[in-house]
Amino acid sequence: MAEATGAKRKREGSEEPAEPAGGDGSSFPLAELCVRRVLRESARDKTIFLHGQVNGASGDAKDAVVILEKTPFQEESISDLLTKHTRLKLQMSNDIYSTYHLYPPPQLSEIKTTVVYPATEKHLQKYLRQEVYLIRETGEDYKNIALPFIQSQSFSIQWVYNILEKKAEADRIIHENPDSSNGFVLIPDFKWNQKQLDDLYLIAICHRRGIKSLRDLTAEHLPLLRNILQEGKDAILKRFGVAGSQLRIYLHYQPSYFHLHVHFTALSYDAPGCSVERAHLLSDVIDNLELDPQYYQKRTLTFALRADEALLKKFQEAGKA
Repeated sequence: MAEATGAKRKREGSEEPAEPAGGDGSSFPLAELCVRRVLRESARDKTIFLHGQVNGASGDAKDAVVILEKTPFQEESISDLLTKHTRLKLQMSNDIYSTYHLYPPPQLSEIKTTVVYPATEKHLQKYLRQEVYLIRETGEDYKNIALPFIQSQSFSIQWVYNILEKKAEADRIIHENPDSSNGFVLIPDFKWNQKQLDDLYLIAICHRRGIKSLRDLTAEHLPLLRNILQEGKDAILKRFGVAGSQLRIYLHYQPSYFHLHVHFTALSYDAPGCSVERAHLLSDVIDNLELDPQYYQKRTLTFALRADEALLKKFQEAGKA
């Protein structure tokens, strides 16, 4: 699961990867799901985030997050979509203009479904709609506020290690540099179904453990970052025919999970998390570290936190928000 997240490699609208349903790759019992509430929805992105529960064999209910997302149109199926067993229902007609509801056959009305199961309260809060606030974090703020908080948290990134150790998703790896210090794997993000290039989205996950985020990077990591940048572009060009000049390659700060990873998305795609308060272009990161090996230990970084996040409370208690 290379993203959305406690739950996602993003698999999130956004942003973090989701572990396999059931935690062991078993099929999710969708028919047994009881929907409890809508966590949030987006008319623009055609997604809805649901909190549901599944009753276990012992009668105890386990929480689940289910993300439903309308998939993009596929050019090769447009003809079938318009002609094969498709029904039109007129909604409005005025002169030369008319509006219809179109009901395609099931095989042409796919809904991408991402599941986090069993889900914790942290997962539920992650996907719940919240007010957001900008934080300006100095290097000292990171050492005194953010880092102790991060170290105190228990979000599992076992799914990351499963990918790196080929225990999961090995067949999805697009490219690998196996070097333990400067290597990485490149894998499609679960937000991309690989059926069209308009929303191309891959994740490079470094083999080296212990690099949590942008804040840990120094000149020591330049060989790793250069490998990710160049080899990632080369692999995507070879496999998908998309040139590096048509890619947005960036890191998140703060990331949705604390193991260094880099996002590769189509430049034309307005991907979740590519906004200026979160995304840092990898080429800029490399340039900054070449200028100053301690750049990201010193620089003030801006990022957004949701109203319910415990880290926001830590910054508020310190008089920093």
